[in-house]
Amino acid sequence: MADKFSKEKRSYIMSRIRGKDTKPEILVRSYLFSKGLRFRKNDKRYPGSPDVVLPKYNTVVFVHGCFWHLHEGCKHAKIPKSNVEYWEKKLYGNRDRDKRNKKELEDMGWNVITVWECNLKKDKREKTLFELYNQIISEDED
Repeated sequence: MADKFSKEKRSYIMSRIRGKDTKPEILVRSYLFSKGLRFRKNDKRYPGSPDVVLPKYNTVVFVHGCFWHLHEGCKHAKIPKSNVEYWEKKLYGNRDRDKRNKKELEDMGWNVITVWECNLKKDKREKTLFELYNQIISEDED
């Protein structure tokens, strides 16, 4: 199936895809900051460069896009119909890398939390952020 966009338009669209400081990441960080939590962002010293590192709570947070990280059961996590072989390798590779990073971080003693982009849509955002905050601060009580 041919791409519905010209090569130039597709190139422009793909160039707009950000690896960090995405809208979902900024939402999560803004909420945590408003609750008084202080953190480091995109810390390259740790496997996977977690989006949020909270040393005081021994917790790291990844904010994953449902498409790019193949959120299981999510309607946004579908392999594109064109260039299937490329996308399967890319997206399954992302998911496998995420699992390895999570295990490495847990082996280092970190609590790892993943927030999915679909859970930050308006209808689920408040509940998701509230649960995230409570999960983080409850780690301090253990």
